[in-house]
Amino acid sequence: MELLANPETWIALLTLTVLEIVLGIDNVIFLSILVGRLPAERRDQARLVGLLLAMGMRIGLLLTISWIIGLTRPAFTVLEQDFSWRDVILIGGGLFLLWKATSEIHQSLEGATHIERGTGGTATFGAVLVQVVLLDIVFSLDSVLTAVGMVDEVAIMIGGVVIAVGVMLVASGPLSRFVHDHPSVKMLALSFLLLIGVTLIADGFGVHIDKAYIYAAMGFSVFVEALNLRASRRRREPPVELRASLVEGEPAES
Repeated sequence: MELLANPETWIALLTLTVLEIVLGIDNVIFLSILVGRLPAERRDQARLVGLLLAMGMRIGLLLTISWIIGLTRPAFTVLEQDFSWRDVILIGGGLFLLWKATSEIHQSLEGATHIERGTGGTATFGAVLVQVVLLDIVFSLDSVLTAVGMVDEVAIMIGGVVIAVGVMLVASGPLSRFVHDHPSVKMLALSFLLLIGVTLIADGFGVHIDKAYIYAAMGFSVFVEALNLRASRRRREPPVELRASLVEGEPAES
């Protein structure tokens, strides 16, 4: 009870929750792209299972903090550079993101004919979940290390993770539909995953890239794409004179 009565507890919980949501945006975007390969009736189920797996994995890692901290210690040396198991996971996760994002871009640009003919483009529920688990391992590790560095109380860490996953669960459905309704947005999201993959690999090799630069670049790209979508929507709208004539029931002048 003393923990709940302390204002610093609530400040720490709010800060951690916001940070977990920001870190989880990448997870939600990639999840929305993966479940888009499933039949429409199974996508909501896959999103729910995927986010619950992410939450369970993060809580499990938080309960083994001593093991997590041990992952950051040097485990072996290659060419006079020390690598920890965290570095190995980040490099492996970055390579996975590069491979998957590149495959999705290729499928979107070159594989449309095969999808239309019914010869491919539909993933199985199990295959999607395997990829979701691999993704969760990478992003959960980064999220948990951030939480451990910010807060001392495990209960606050778990609370922040649960709230953040709840928010992402609510937002994942509309975000997923928006991404798949706009091919240019999907391509932009896949480009973000390429950027994140390169960042993870660089971090694994000891080259730290400030995430503020990454999120600033992503935010600017989203702003430009929003302007493009607005301009495209306005181009598709009929002229004001035509809309007025349609409302009044009069034929438009040719």
